[in-house]
Amino acid sequence: MFSSSSRSPLPSVTNLQVDSVTFPPSVISPASSNPLFLAGTGVQGLNIQGEFVISTVIGVYLYPNAVRRLTFGGWRCKMTEELTESVSFFREIVTGSFEKFIKDYSRGQAVERFLEIFKNKNFPPGASILFALSPEGSLLRIIHFEYSKFQRGRWNVVFLKDDSIPKTSKTVIKNKLLAEAVLESIIGKNGVSPGARFSVAERLSQLMKNNKVEEDATKT
Repeated sequence: MFSSSSRSPLPSVTNLQVDSVTFPPSVISPASSNPLFLAGTGVQGLNIQGEFVISTVIGVYLYPNAVRRLTFGGWRCKMTEELTESVSFFREIVTGSFEKFIKDYSRGQAVERFLEIFKNKNFPPGASILFALSPEGSLLRIIHFEYSKFQRGRWNVVFLKDDSIPKTSKTVIKNKLLAEAVLESIIGKNGVSPGARFSVAERLSQLMKNNKVEEDATKT
């Protein structure tokens, strides 16, 4: 369990809907009980018989002080498109000393096709995998829960019947590089979800501009 030494106010953001999944504007981290804000969303998918099928819907949450750190890191004057194309910007998010939280929500149609091809019954439609990364990047917590029946897989399973987030995690991996690699694989230069990358850049760009306006207002 990790916690932050000082609480920052949550940025005012809205929820985001991707496909049929709605991500709330904030969540409570199952690893630290800290409130985190929704930084962006996206999808991962594949072409099946000429049709793009969404396999995973992704939500990325960050600890509130991420906005301040990025603002003073020289990114606040950048436009969304510049941030989206910047490898350094996303590396700063990936390696930054603030908490990150990722929710991968599998979509039924693609998963059912995978089950048909690979006969893999360990990851049914509707399953979610949650990743909580510590501010130091040295602790990766993985929570895997399913909506249907309990199954013992490679990771420990939390049995839930709704879309709530468990308060405790079941698997802890102390590996800084692996923790960073999980987030990098989603929003990095060659990440699986360009949409999530753009969404994070767009929302953080606006939040950094708002942060600058609020700071200027306090000086007058």
